[in-house]
Amino acid sequence: MPARRPRSAAATRAAILDAARVRFGAEGYERTTLRAVASDVGVDPAMVIRYFTNKQSLFAEAAEFELDLPDLRGVAMKDLAAVLMPRFIAVWEKDGTFLPLLRASATSPQAAEAMVRVFAGQVVPALCVVAVDRAQERAALVGSQILGLAFSRYVLRVPPLAEMAPEQLARWIGPVLEHYLTGDPG
Repeated sequence: MPARRPRSAAATRAAILDAARVRFGAEGYERTTLRAVASDVGVDPAMVIRYFTNKQSLFAEAAEFELDLPDLRGVAMKDLAAVLMPRFIAVWEKDGTFLPLLRASATSPQAAEAMVRVFAGQVVPALCVVAVDRAQERAALVGSQILGLAFSRYVLRVPPLAEMAPEQLARWIGPVLEHYLTGDPG
C-alpha cells in the first residue's frame, strides 16, 4: 500500500494522472482499470471517478503532452535535425507521457488516436512551414521516421540505436528529414 500523503486535491489528482500514465503504458488502455490506478495511488476508485468521470476521460488527460517544437522558419534545412532532435529526445527521455503512450498505441485504438492527435496538432503545423510542397505527406513521412526511431530506441531497445548519443542520432537522421521535407518524390 502506498504511503499516505497529506490531503491535497491537486496532489491527489496529479498522482492519479501519473499512475494512469504508468498503467496505460504498461498494460494498454483495455487492461487498465480505474480500480488498479486508484490502488497504485492509495485512494478509493470513487476518487478517480470524482476527478476524471470515467476511464476515457482519464486516458484522454493522461495522454496529453506538449512537444513544444520550435518555430522552424528561418532554420536552414541542413540544421533541421540539429534543431528538432534535441526536442524529440527530451520528450522521449524526460516527459513521462510519450513513451507509455507510444507503447500503448501498439495495442490500443484510443492510444493510437491520441498519438495521431498530437501529430496532427503539433508536428504537422511545425513542419508545414519548411516543407517545399505536399506538406501533409512530407510531415507524415517525417513522423513515421521519428516514431519508428523512438519505438526502436526506447521500446525495442535495438542496438546500437539504444546506445547512440543524441548528437549522433541527429547526424544520421538529419539527411533523411531533409530529404523528406525537400526532396523530389519522383
